[in-house]
Amino acid sequence: MSQERFTTDIDTALADELVSIARTGLGDELRCVIYFTPSEFDILYVRQGIYHSHEDARRAKSPLVDLESVGFVEAPVRSALLATDGNAELGPYSFTIRVHGDGFVVRKLVGDVGVLLTTDSMDIAAFSDGATAIERHLSER
Repeated sequence: MSQERFTTDIDTALADELVSIARTGLGDELRCVIYFTPSEFDILYVRQGIYHSHEDARRAKSPLVDLESVGFVEAPVRSALLATDGNAELGPYSFTIRVHGDGFVVRKLVGDVGVLLTTDSMDIAAFSDGATAIERHLSER
């Protein structure tokens, strides 16, 4: 997608890298890649045939982004919990996977930006590698 369609501060190179990471890690099951901040979002990739237009995709994904943006508010609470009890049995928070009847939503947050991936049903183990690679690219920005 072209830079003029971006409403966030993401640059074209990072957008392309995130899509490449997601497509490589999740393959043909990948449905959508969304980059978002607490106030804006950009759809970086939508598998062909899912929506008629970019605007249709934005309308459909807006409620999902609104829901997943709560992660920015949750982050300080998760950090505080980790600091108070060490959260020894779980370790630090990494990413969120929401399981639905016909697929998954994966949310990875790094600071004040995040990426959502939606997929068809698939093996859940593939998400860890993708989330780690996304974290690496977002942390380097």
